[in-house]
Amino acid sequence: MSIKSIPYKETGYFSKLICDYLAEEKSLIPFYNRFPNLENFKLQIEEKQNSFNIRQRRLLSKQIMLQYGYNSISQATLTNLDLLKENTTFTVTTGHQLNLFTGPLYFLYKIFSTINLCEKLKEHYPNFNFVPVYWMATEDHDFEEINYFNTYKNNNTSRLEKHKWDRNSSGAVGELSTEGLNEVFEKLKTQFGNSENAKELLKYFSDAYLKNDNLADATRHLANTLFFESGLVIVDGNDEVLKKHFIPYAEKEITENLSFKKVSETTKKLKDLGHPEQVHPREINLFYLNKNVRERIVESEGDFYVNNTEISFSKEEILAEINDKPQCFSPNALLRPLYQEAVLPNLCYIGGGGELAYWFQLKDYFNEVKVPFPILLLRNSALIVPKKLLEELETYDVSIKDLFLPQQELISKHVYKISDIEIDFSEQRAFLKQQFKDLYVLAEKTDKSFLGAVAAQEKKQLNGLDKLESRLLKAQKRKLSEKLNPVKNIQGTLFPNGSLQERNLNFSNFYLDNGEEILDIIKENLDPLNLSFTIIEV
Repeated sequence: MSIKSIPYKETGYFSKLICDYLAEEKSLIPFYNRFPNLENFKLQIEEKQNSFNIRQRRLLSKQIMLQYGYNSISQATLTNLDLLKENTTFTVTTGHQLNLFTGPLYFLYKIFSTINLCEKLKEHYPNFNFVPVYWMATEDHDFEEINYFNTYKNNNTSRLEKHKWDRNSSGAVGELSTEGLNEVFEKLKTQFGNSENAKELLKYFSDAYLKNDNLADATRHLANTLFFESGLVIVDGNDEVLKKHFIPYAEKEITENLSFKKVSETTKKLKDLGHPEQVHPREINLFYLNKNVRERIVESEGDFYVNNTEISFSKEEILAEINDKPQCFSPNALLRPLYQEAVLPNLCYIGGGGELAYWFQLKDYFNEVKVPFPILLLRNSALIVPKKLLEELETYDVSIKDLFLPQQELISKHVYKISDIEIDFSEQRAFLKQQFKDLYVLAEKTDKSFLGAVAAQEKKQLNGLDKLESRLLKAQKRKLSEKLNPVKNIQGTLFPNGSLQERNLNFSNFYLDNGEEILDIIKENLDPLNLSFTIIEV
């Protein structure tokens, strides 16, 4: 199996902010704590060890164990839960929404990045223990973002089929009942077929979604099954006991608007450097959470209101509510990282480019509330390429790297390569420019008006060559269309909807072809500290 990698900057799919971070641009140093390399984890361990006590650890271990309920727990996970009680144990965390049947491929990449980093850290720091954590985003309320997944349509790799869970929803998605998912299951039975791999996939789905009452429990069951032997620990932040640790920070939201002030200052600094705002801070970055309700808390003339409801509090009443019912307060995207870091003995957060962008907005706020800021690591990104397609690319003399180009650029580049006539007019341009150099010499001996006329004529002639080359290129594209269509089809297969495979396609298509081995293949080929885009051949 050949493995290749491409610098993120050269893929064209990652923001300048992320590319600058990976290049360790000095301008970004104030927005993170330590860069993700093995040596920097030593200082991170020391900092976190001094801020997290044994009592917190014991409560955390016990509460996570209770969250698992009747789920089977592997010996590796049981061991990790026990190790969390010790002062020499730390977590590496990733978070993700409760996407139906894991959603897009990068769900797997996030978690394998987390597992693999823990293994690397254990090798490098054998006197410490490192526990991979998946933080379930059970409190999110954007159902439309998570209620579907895509597969190839009836084995037609040029089209995607959307498997969607249709139902009304409100409140935190983790509390949604799994009603209606039997209909999705019946459609999957038709599409997946009757192979042994198909039967395993269908069992994953039915055991998770048809035997659990809510989406949080279903997602925990599925993730626990897929990563059973890895020692993965799954955490649900929507938990009364865990949220008690968040009370002091929730109080500051009400009394000081602290996150709004500090995050706004940091965001301005990032924008001054040319980086766009990822998440807009609000004056109060908390939601009120109750059955079928997750709505923003807003202040008006000293009183506090829950948006789109009749619920309201005086300042004294809402502070009392925070202390009496911390489970009713839910952090938004900007406060969730602080909640996570207050609850876990965490060293590193692994996330996608968009996630890291809003973490950069938080550094000054973390400093203000005296919570250690974790190391930020971009999750692995990968493209899974069947061996057959790689062989076809070699036949057409197209590189994997070329496929990252927009399709028109890819096709133009390929036409230049395979055309039996010369399309590139660079030689003619050079000749023309030389002729005009002689005219400029002549023009210098006359007046400025003649000099301007020469310049205008040069521009006109060069533009004419550009247009001729463009028309010739279009003509060759039409003439060579039969030779170009296979290249288009390969790109369409590997980059569905003109975007990265990992953002569009579910893992199930690769599982149907490779079985459980596909999980091992992905894990083996993702190196979390190799800060480049990975190509995996299967």
